[in-house]
This record gives sequence, C-alpha cells and structure tokens, in this order.
Amino acid sequence: MKKTLIAILVIVNGLAAQESIQQDIIKIEEKLIEWRRDFHKNPELSNREYKTAKKIAKHLKEIGLKVETNIAKTGVVAILEGNQPGKVIAIRADIDGLPVTERNDLDFKSEVKTTFLNTETGVMHACGHDTHIAILMATAEVLSKHKDKIKGRIKFIFQPAEEGPPPGEEGGAKLMIKEGVLENPKVEAIFGLHINSQTPVGTIKYKTGGIMASVERFVINVKGKQTHGSQPWSGVDPILISAKIIDGLQTIISREAELTNEAAVITVGKITSGTRFNIIPESSEMIGTVRTLDPRMRKMIEKRMKEMVEGIAEAYGGEASIIFQNNTSITYNDEALTSQILPSLQTAAGKSNVVIMKATTGGEDFSYFQEKVPGVYFFLGGMSPGNKESFPHHTPDFIIDESGLLLGVKAFTQIALDYLN
Repeated sequence: MKKTLIAILVIVNGLAAQESIQQDIIKIEEKLIEWRRDFHKNPELSNREYKTAKKIAKHLKEIGLKVETNIAKTGVVAILEGNQPGKVIAIRADIDGLPVTERNDLDFKSEVKTTFLNTETGVMHACGHDTHIAILMATAEVLSKHKDKIKGRIKFIFQPAEEGPPPGEEGGAKLMIKEGVLENPKVEAIFGLHINSQTPVGTIKYKTGGIMASVERFVINVKGKQTHGSQPWSGVDPILISAKIIDGLQTIISREAELTNEAAVITVGKITSGTRFNIIPESSEMIGTVRTLDPRMRKMIEKRMKEMVEGIAEAYGGEASIIFQNNTSITYNDEALTSQILPSLQTAAGKSNVVIMKATTGGEDFSYFQEKVPGVYFFLGGMSPGNKESFPHHTPDFIIDESGLLLGVKAFTQIALDYLN
C-alpha cells in the first residue's frame, strides 16, 4: 500500500509540475510577441547586431542567468544551472537580418536603411530570425523558473551572422565554435529550429539524416584569347567556353548524380565577361552554388566539376580553373537523437501535428555545430490557416503568423526537460 501511495504522489506531483510549466508558457506569449515585433522593427545585418545583442543580454541577466557577450563579435551565450547535476545541452537561435527592403504593411514594419556592398538597401528580418530570438528568450525565461526540475545545464546560444559574415570577415557558427562556445561546460547535444512561412501554424516538420543541404560557392575563371568580334578564328572565345561549361555541368546532375539517394543542385548565378559588342574578350568569370545532402555525392560532384571545367576549356583551346568555398555543411540530424526527442515534439504539438518532411536544398550554418556534437534541427509552422499565398523566405513580402511562435517555446522547453531528466 505504501509503495502504491508513493507512486500516486509521484504521478500527481509530476502532473502538477507539468501544469505549472504550461501555465508559464501561456503567460509569456504577450512578451514573446512584443520582443519579436521589436526585433522585427529594428533589424541588423550580420556581424552588426549590436543593439540586438544588447537587448538579448539585458533580458537574460534580468532572469538570473550567467551571460557572456561579444562571442563571435556580437553573439550572446547564457547558462542556466539546474538544481541537480547532469548533462549539458545547448539551444541555438540566429539573430541577423538581411539586406532586403520590406514591402509589408505592418505596424512594426522595418524602416531601417543601410549600405550593403556599396548598394543602398533596406534591412529586414526576411527569414524569421526575429522569431527565433524571441522564442529562445521566452524559453530561457520559462525554464529559469523551474530550475528544480532540471538535472544539468542549458546553454542558450544567440548566434550572429547565420546569413554569412561580410566579405573579409569571420563570423557565424564557425567563429562561435572556434571561440569555444561548445566548451566550458562541454555540450553533449544541441537543438535548433527554423520558422517556415509555408508550413501551417501548429505544425512541426522534421527529418532524420540530411535535412538541409551543404552550400558551396564556386568561382570558375576561363581564359581565352582576345580578338575582333568579326574574326573569331583568330582568338579563343571564353564566352563560348563558359556556355559549354554551364551546359556540361548540368549533365553531372542529370546523368551522374544518384538522385534517388538525395537531391543535388548546381547553379551558375553570375557570369562576367567582355566590354563591347564587337570584341571577343580574353576572359570570363562564373560564380555559382552547389547544394548536396549526402557527403559522398558532394565529393563526387566537386571532383567531376573540376574535371569537366578543365576538360571543356582545353577542348576549345582555352584554360579554366574552379575554386570552391564552403558556406555551410550538411545540416545532419543525428538519427539516435532525433528518435529520442521525437516524443518531446509530439507532446508539445500533438502527435498528428509532427510530420516527416523531405530535405530542402536551402543551407544552415547550424550544420557546423552538428559536426562537433549530435544535434537536431526542425521546422516550425508560421503560415496562417487557410492562407492561399505564402511568400518565400528572403523576399520583401515575407510574413509570419505570430500565433505559431508559442509552439516553438513549448517544443524547446519539452526537449530540454525530457532530455536532461
């Protein structure tokens, strides 16, 4: 009888604790939306998130966390100590905006202007990082009220420059890792989310393995021989060679990549060559991107691109070289960890609202954290119910339904408590 009574008391206390946490989550929604709107109205570009970082740090200090600033230039990290010893996890949010001029008619629309790469532009949270900041700030506040239920420590990582640092600068997840963000204390697992304007509010999407692609920037330089446009036989046309290279590269995807395994993309986004209509120029430059979701395919594609670029140029009498620059690795969800936290996501959203997704060829530098420790990254619905037209990320019309944000807090809170306990 005594054992039965103890078991009943444990269950009752557990339910009471869960109810208390849920009430705190519900109560924080007003502040959550207020924070999000403030960040949306005052966006800052990568490695320039000075005011954003100051607001984040102020809040984290006010709720009693140990806070470090100026990590990877403008990053903020806070540690929550549970009342009992245990594991260490990290939860990450990105904090930078984009050089996009907002077209929405919101009360908190961004009116910020700046000069980016010598071009006048607006600044906008056109990818939802403002919501990520607010969700993690709210998660930190909720969990800070329940230290007695936490075995271990939680690192809240507010990361700058996810969209990429300005040319000539370091930044983002790579620099945070370089400066020791996963150490002291050593992180055992890391979690992150991304709002999605094309996923219905109340839905969480996930996938084991590669969920977002590696992003490679490549530059191809073609060298020909300049001549008069009326006498092409006396020169070597780098523009023609460039056209043949572009055509050839696509056969790697259509004829060599095992697309039943994972998707892959090669895109040439920019070609620069020539000065005048009647001059065949001496050189051309092409800039583009490669997206892959499988490490083996990534190596194969890079190898074949190099061979094809050099071979095609030589066949037409010219020379060509290719240089790759890694922007992100594959965002790879650890299989065991994904299975472990799936029940937490289902508890937060309801089992029917947690769905498996196909991989996306977008990229995320959260992938660098996952190269160091097991991690899981998932997508949070931000599209209004019945919406007929959802605008893509990185566009002037991008918009998020704020009613979906509280689920992000529920998910992060549930993951943290379940994993640590």
